[in-house]
Amino acid sequence: MNLYVGNLSYGTDNVTLENLFAEYGNVESCRIITDRDTGRPKGFGFVEMPERDEAMAAIDALNGTEVDGRTITVNEARPKPQGGGRGGFGGNRGGGYNNRRSY
Repeated sequence: MNLYVGNLSYGTDNVTLENLFAEYGNVESCRIITDRDTGRPKGFGFVEMPERDEAMAAIDALNGTEVDGRTITVNEARPKPQGGGRGGFGGNRGGGYNNRRSY
């Protein structure tokens, strides 16, 4: 079961997060999401626990608790939406040159 963990302190690392959830069962993976450009944490992450009952116990125990000075949110992660995933404006990526000529 994939869990979303939100409102994390920017100082919280993967090891801290993994240790927190390991108290409730086996943690298969743990990752804090970082900004692609700066490398700084975005304040949320995901924890994957293979056993649903252990994951539910972690949600019940940890949602609304304080970690590194912040009250965290823990719930079942929603699937990523299907689609482009490209931000910004879609369509033509032309150079912006106006093709009209003055005669």
